[in-house]
Amino acid sequence: MSGENSTFEGIGFGYRPRAAYASDPARSRGRFYEETESPTRSPFQRDRDRIIHSTAFRRLKHKTQVFIAHEGDHYRTRLTHSIEVAQIARALARALRADEDLAEAVALVHDFGHTPFGHTGEDTLNECMAEFGGFDHNAQALRVVTKLERRYAEFDGLNLTWETLEGLVKHNGPLVNAAGKGLKGPVPRSIRDFNTLYDLHLAEHAGLEAQCAAIADDIAYNAHDIDDGLRSGLLKLDALEEVSLPAGILGEVRRLYPALDPVRTGHELVRRQITRMVEDVIVTAQQRLTETKPGSADDIRRAGRAMVVFSPDMTAQEAELKAFLYRNLYRNPTVMAVRAEADRVLRELFARYMTDPGEMPEGWRGVLANATETIKARHVADFLAGMTDTYALKEHRRLFDHTPDLG
Repeated sequence: MSGENSTFEGIGFGYRPRAAYASDPARSRGRFYEETESPTRSPFQRDRDRIIHSTAFRRLKHKTQVFIAHEGDHYRTRLTHSIEVAQIARALARALRADEDLAEAVALVHDFGHTPFGHTGEDTLNECMAEFGGFDHNAQALRVVTKLERRYAEFDGLNLTWETLEGLVKHNGPLVNAAGKGLKGPVPRSIRDFNTLYDLHLAEHAGLEAQCAAIADDIAYNAHDIDDGLRSGLLKLDALEEVSLPAGILGEVRRLYPALDPVRTGHELVRRQITRMVEDVIVTAQQRLTETKPGSADDIRRAGRAMVVFSPDMTAQEAELKAFLYRNLYRNPTVMAVRAEADRVLRELFARYMTDPGEMPEGWRGVLANATETIKARHVADFLAGMTDTYALKEHRRLFDHTPDLG
């Protein structure tokens, strides 16, 4: 920033080459199925394009973020959330001179495994699948991009590069320790099975670009859930003054614009909070990169700690904000009432399809002849996880006499 703020000295604006520690598309580890690469797009740009053109990406427009999609046109859905995460991930990657296209690809694909009805759907499917290996949205996303998408003549899935798959699976950090033991419980079988075929180095951190996408997800939902909460009326500006991060920003906004109306005050809060968190990450990541001196993307993976993180002060403030949102928004009685009804819809659909797989469309029921209960259950979970909110409700109305109104 041309000497005006030495804190950001060395920041990238997209006009300089990638840093030595960035993922280099020219040196990608390739794809599971070998393909001739595009003469006009880098491998990571091609990954991003495949993600955007997939069926799973389009379905995100009718999948819940916090509020059921048809509760209002202006609430975030999984699609708009993913786009916002991608924008922040690109900004971070650009500033740190990493590969923007890879960061964008990981950000756009990171929610592919999410069910209808937000985290309620994941919790419900995990309970329904308890006897059959459970359900994890990250593992489901890997199933989508390696198996369930069927667009290409020569392979199932999207055949994404190793780096994008690694970023999808490990964007929140390593999955196992050096001995191969799961760091947060058993590694989902879908990930373990694929890893035996295509080693994603589960004991290492992901590259810098996936780390940018992971923290961009936190930044996006911390800010945008405030925005949606204010819009819904479930959150009030006065209540946010009890939380240190938004309280400080609100004080700043009100000093600058004492007559500003509450709606614009909320928007100012959200945009300034994003900026504050992004700049905190950039400064902290630059410090860690300076300390670590990585000379390659593999040095980032083997550094033993994440490079793209909040400062200790921002980490504490973000934890306080998350706890506030959990109490006042995600567990608000109005939201919980909708969650209970959504839970019932998915439980009843799961039970019905397990009892009578013939109720599923031809392309889904035809492969279940002579299938074991475990295979059938995973197949039903795949079908349910891919549903949008609207399709799940439509199917429930078709199969049952009383479907709740989740609006």
